[in-house]
Amino acid sequence: MLQEIALTMIKGIGGVTIRNLLSYCGNSEEIFKAKKSHLEKIPGIGSKIADIIINHSSYPRAEQELKFIEKYKIQPLFITSDDYPKRLRNCSDAPALLYFKGKANLNNQKVIAIVGTRNATVYGKQFCDKLIEQLKSHNLLVVSGLAYGIDIAAHKSSLGHNIATVGVLGHGLDRIYPSLHRSVAEKMLDNGGLLTEFPSETNPDRQNFPKRNRIIAGMADATLVIEATKTGGALITAEIANSYNRDVFAVPGRIDDEFSDGCNFLIKTNRANLLTRVEDLEYIMGWYKDDLPKTPAKQLQVLPNLNAEEQKIYSTIKEHDTIAIDDLQVILNMPQSKLALVLLGLEMQSIIISLPGKVYRVN
Repeated sequence: MLQEIALTMIKGIGGVTIRNLLSYCGNSEEIFKAKKSHLEKIPGIGSKIADIIINHSSYPRAEQELKFIEKYKIQPLFITSDDYPKRLRNCSDAPALLYFKGKANLNNQKVIAIVGTRNATVYGKQFCDKLIEQLKSHNLLVVSGLAYGIDIAAHKSSLGHNIATVGVLGHGLDRIYPSLHRSVAEKMLDNGGLLTEFPSETNPDRQNFPKRNRIIAGMADATLVIEATKTGGALITAEIANSYNRDVFAVPGRIDDEFSDGCNFLIKTNRANLLTRVEDLEYIMGWYKDDLPKTPAKQLQVLPNLNAEEQKIYSTIKEHDTIAIDDLQVILNMPQSKLALVLLGLEMQSIIISLPGKVYRVN
């Protein structure tokens, strides 16, 4: 892990570049072994970045960080790790390395992000608590940013209803910001956790929080905005979620309420689904099936009119009852454009049905 940490600490190299290097070199060790002439041939690298890699001096700082995470039992999650959040890995600008402390399954079957204004009203907090309570049966993971307002309300409600919750930080795990939320953060370690891309000794600087927001949006199946101004960080998170082709929901409010202005804007401009009750989320995400009686598993059928590729996709969907297109892509290792085309063909033959949230089931 030392080399992976060292790689992320080279100034001038970000997550996108590291992923590019990994795709050509295979792993961190081979990147550091590579000659300049080889690195220069990699698309998007060039002479300048090759020099930065060859002449790096990040090992002393990486060794310091490795001692820190070992001492405090922090789990480093490199982008090639099985434990790295798979939803986030699918995002082109995902961090190459995450630091995690806690017990949550970051690849939980259902993950939602809840964000909103730092100046939450009683209306927003009550809606948040009621929604989380009603979602308890779904055994989901709630992700937010541990900030004032809606963020901390989401974490507290999750803890109160025994739902796993993860706080994504804009600084290292050697501190908690704001410090007022330390007691909540400590409780989250037992049922959830704390996650960051920043190493220890990183201050909670203003520019870190928009970067943090992409992790919140990227980890989740859906981002829920509960109270937000038009210029708040919650709308940035919603825009990022939209850019990742993830579902976004917003809670409407009074037209003259400053802290509902952002939510109303998202709904009005079709950037978010209307969220007034838990059923809105369940329907769009195709989660309502959880309340239906379970039926015995059926033996997989072989449909004679399907080619081998179609049969494989059909069988996979039937085996999972319902499955999202992202999970299908991971299981089948098929380009999403090709997968979408085959799914469309199966749907036109009435063999499968498309549910809200890009989820499929057999007809």
